[in-house]
Amino acid sequence: MNGVPLAWYLTLSVILFSLGAAGFLIRRSLLTMLMCVELMLNAVNLSFVAFAYRLQQVDGHIFAFFVMVIAAAEAAVGLAIVLALFRYRAAVEADEVGMLRL
Repeated sequence: MNGVPLAWYLTLSVILFSLGAAGFLIRRSLLTMLMCVELMLNAVNLSFVAFAYRLQQVDGHIFAFFVMVIAAAEAAVGLAIVLALFRYRAAVEADEVGMLRL
C-alpha cells in the first residue's frame, strides 16, 4: 500500500482538533466559536476516513457522513441563534448569551 502513511493523517487530525479546541476556549465571538466547533468535527471526520481507508471498512465513511449531517444542523441552528442574538443586541459575544435567560 503506497501513499501517505496513516500517522500523517492522524497527526494532521490532532493538529486541526487542537487548533479548534484552542480557538473555542480562547475566542469570545460566537461565530468564531462555531467555526472552531466545525474545525474539530472535521478533524474527527479526517480520522474516521483515514482509519476506514486503512482498514478497508466502510464504517468510518458512514460515521463521517453522520457527523457532517450533525455539523450542518448545528451550523443552521447556531447561526439562527447568533442572528437572533444580534437582532436583540448589536453584539455577537459569548458573554451576551447570559442575558437570554428568563
